[in-house]
Amino acid sequence: MITIGRQADYAARTVLYLAGLDEGTRVTASEIAGKRLIPPAFIRRIVSRLSAAGILDTVRGNKGGVSLAKKSSEISLREVIEAIEGPIVLNACLTEEKACPLTDLCPVQAVWYSATQNLADYLDDVRFDALAARVEGGRSERKRKTAPKAGKRRTGS
Repeated sequence: MITIGRQADYAARTVLYLAGLDEGTRVTASEIAGKRLIPPAFIRRIVSRLSAAGILDTVRGNKGGVSLAKKSSEISLREVIEAIEGPIVLNACLTEEKACPLTDLCPVQAVWYSATQNLADYLDDVRFDALAARVEGGRSERKRKTAPKAGKRRTGS
């Protein structure tokens, strides 16, 4: 099974929470952890990595906190995942020269490459302003007691 790690999921929750706030709003890491059900042991590590990647700004002190380092429309889901997990790669044969002795003969490697590229491109197209709008849209839909509309799905190239 190919999965996104727990920390990458928590990182996406963190950025999504901040994307739903007014631009420039700073909140504490504890607030994010509480609102997005992230264990306190993880939130500091996640904030630190996202800050190092230029996704979050952190300010210490009395009026400090965590905020987005850039507009939510400029932050992709791919960027957040890679800040935590590293590059998206479906098979080690794509990045490690000696991962497979059959690399030169293997037609499956081209498939792994294409699938990796398609996934990376798709995640690059997912922006946090759009995700935040879907959360807000879902809330207003639930208030009217109707089902939220499904998001658009991208089909083949």
